[in-house]
Amino acid sequence: MSLDNKELFEETPILKALLRLAIPTVMGQIILVIYNMADTFFISLTNSNVKITAVTVCMPAFMFLTAVSNLFGIGGSSVISRALGKMNTDRARYTSAFSFWGCVLAASVYVLLILLLIDPVVNFLGGSYHREVHSLARTYIIITIVIGGVFTSMNVLMSHLIRSVGMAIYASTGVILGGVLNILLDPLFMFVIMPEGYEVQGAAAATAISNFISFLFFLIVFLAHSRKGTPVSMKLTKESFKWEIPKKVLGAGLPACVMTFAENLSYAILDNLLSVSGTAVQAGIGVAKKINMLSHSIVRGITQGALPLIGYNYSAGKRLRTRNIVRTVGFLSTSVAGLATLLMFFFARFVVGLFLKSGDPAMDYGVLFLRILCIGAPFSALAYTFISFFQAVGHGGQSLLLALLRKGILDIPMMLILINFFSFYGPVYATPVVDIICSVVAVILFCSFSSRHLSKNKNRKVYNPVKGCYELEMTNGVY
Repeated sequence: MSLDNKELFEETPILKALLRLAIPTVMGQIILVIYNMADTFFISLTNSNVKITAVTVCMPAFMFLTAVSNLFGIGGSSVISRALGKMNTDRARYTSAFSFWGCVLAASVYVLLILLLIDPVVNFLGGSYHREVHSLARTYIIITIVIGGVFTSMNVLMSHLIRSVGMAIYASTGVILGGVLNILLDPLFMFVIMPEGYEVQGAAAATAISNFISFLFFLIVFLAHSRKGTPVSMKLTKESFKWEIPKKVLGAGLPACVMTFAENLSYAILDNLLSVSGTAVQAGIGVAKKINMLSHSIVRGITQGALPLIGYNYSAGKRLRTRNIVRTVGFLSTSVAGLATLLMFFFARFVVGLFLKSGDPAMDYGVLFLRILCIGAPFSALAYTFISFFQAVGHGGQSLLLALLRKGILDIPMMLILINFFSFYGPVYATPVVDIICSVVAVILFCSFSSRHLSKNKNRKVYNPVKGCYELEMTNGVY
């Protein structure tokens, strides 16, 4: 780690350091959402609810690639930042290599499973009640996941690893590059290169190509900086399996993976429950979910940007600074989410109208669904803050509990129950209710942890590569 980055993590005022790490990440997340929404926007120009539904039902399967990335990316980022907090650059480098190739293997296995089980997967996602929706969704998945999936997953993985050593601007540039390319290529492939009627295929091709180009950018950054001595590496050696690196990476990354998986499983079940109500309802919830993703993605950008900062300071023994970082992150993320909730609630018709025509039944469903979903955004932001904190400090148990509470344990049973009482509106209400419950539990867990572990600073242990062990940090010439 360079002296500049060491100063950024240890001495720069918290808000300034957080903004320096988080703003590029937030920008990348916003572009990521915009390009995900771009497919829906351009598809909406065809005025076909069938095509809109086909693209939106694929979102959980596509986003599961992010779950794979988070397993190794957030897990690796947590281990790397804590290693750098103890000045152990070797451990950081070995962790980077393990995370890189672990993600390649896991993403490849997922792609193979999707290829083998593609028809049952499409049916589960909500494509079983309309033949054309099934056919178009199947094609979209083949192009974006089977062909382009590994590149998509590796983009997210490498952005996490690069950010963990303080190079947030490179991490976000790669994400922004892929997003901007996707937005530019969408209309080109959908309305120029592909013949009329092949808009879904065109959108899928634009997504796959833009993710491949973004992957090449990250690969160049990785190779260039590994040669400069930055602790990021793709060279897998036997040392990558020492120091419990695999266990620590998977332990820290599992909650992030589970949360993303459970979130998309939840959305898939929601789509499946609503599919019997027709394509207008499906199109409405699909558009509402994508719009609501914007608030969540900004918050994720803030919390992911803060993760290396938290992990580094906690490992360095700067516990009071760690606590203040978390408080700043919580205030910032909930404030942004609260503002987003107000905008989405009061301007829901205008925003949904960008994707669906006025007078289309899907438009009214989309407006109502968006207003329901956005209520939970500030509570979800608070939960994200503490989930990221526990990931950063290596306490996977608490973050896993919160991840499962937010998506999986509570919301799926609640959706299955509420649909019997409130028709297709019931399952949508489950999301904000569960966000509120999860945020309360998250605050309780953090307060308990903070009182025990963040009440005073500790002496830092620094890795001595000559002796191969940790020692108390030397200050003023003595230990």
